[in-house]
Amino acid sequence: MTKEFTIINETTPYQGFFSIKKVELKHTLFKGGWSRPIKRELFQRGNCVAVLLYDPIRDEVVIIEQFRIGAIQLGEQAWLLEIVAGAIEPGETAEEVAYRESIEEAGCEILELIKINDFFTSPGGTSELLTLFYGKVDSQNIGGIHGLDEEDEDISVTTMKFDDVYQLLLEGKILSAIPIIAIQWLYINRDKLRQ
Repeated sequence: MTKEFTIINETTPYQGFFSIKKVELKHTLFKGGWSRPIKRELFQRGNCVAVLLYDPIRDEVVIIEQFRIGAIQLGEQAWLLEIVAGAIEPGETAEEVAYRESIEEAGCEILELIKINDFFTSPGGTSELLTLFYGKVDSQNIGGIHGLDEEDEDISVTTMKFDDVYQLLLEGKILSAIPIIAIQWLYINRDKLRQ
């Protein structure tokens, strides 16, 4: 089967901090032939980077907490436990963003950076492709309030023993997909990192 799609029409009805595209398209079908025209809205936010900051010597994970508009339906729980993340700006590499965001959001200097994977965060409606990294850090003096004033960031930074972070995951207290994926990766690879 040949996999093809054709864009019939595309407009950008909203352009702000993010943008919304309206796309009409059709694509080939597994059973053969083409779909009828499909209309979809696409949330455009650009590609992003996330970094799991982990100290293998102390067995500590750097966890950030910040307010998230997408979680306002949860009331007081709209402050989510996450890992460092940020958008790739024009001219930047994913690695450069990992180093920059780790300093801006957590005050962490990465000692070693390893790419974990690329993945779409929610491809049913957003174009965001995320590059996930593991960043080895010395967590001894990490913590406090971080973030950029010009980006209205208000980020609480703490370090937690891996077992405590994993327990939060098991209890359903980490609700954002990116840290869930990162912590599960660490669960699988932790012994190797600690050798």
